[in-house]
Amino acid sequence: MSRLTVYNDRDTDTPILDTRDADEIAAELDRVGVLFERWPAEHALPAEATAEQIGEAYAADIERLQAQFGYATWDVIGIHPAHPDKDAMRAKFLDEHSHSEDEVRFFVDGAGLFTLHIGGRVYATLCEANDLISVPAGTHHWFDMGDKPHFKVIRLFNNTEGWVAKFTGTDIAKEFRPAGEQMLGQS
Repeated sequence: MSRLTVYNDRDTDTPILDTRDADEIAAELDRVGVLFERWPAEHALPAEATAEQIGEAYAADIERLQAQFGYATWDVIGIHPAHPDKDAMRAKFLDEHSHSEDEVRFFVDGAGLFTLHIGGRVYATLCEANDLISVPAGTHHWFDMGDKPHFKVIRLFNNTEGWVAKFTGTDIAKEFRPAGEQMLGQS
């Protein structure tokens, strides 16, 4: 189940807010400019759905976001616990960074933890199947897929050149990692 836990960025032990209510998650993230939505599939998908099948199931929502925000392209990526590069892929996203474009992810299956660092607060956002999160360009954040990653996501991009991270060089992601691992069910 989706979850948002908000902390002061100097206190990893005492949450300011901890909720699993999708409407409350969406409202709290909206206050800091982050889009969070729940999408129903237009039709059932098989467990091994192809990118084409996934695109068809969520076509109306993808088209709406492309028209609203000018996203040029989309794709589907999936990671599973047996993926040979899972550890390297996890490490790539664990440190605080930002992007010059929005980072938009819709979880078709599985889960992942987007942690946002905005205005002196940390917003640990556990996204699961049917959750969309859009992290605005320039927002400091990190992503944890856990040590046994399992997710399939639709990614939307402003440009076709892909995802480029600008790392901040801070240790804040390391400080909050135990709380994130607990949210991912790893502790």
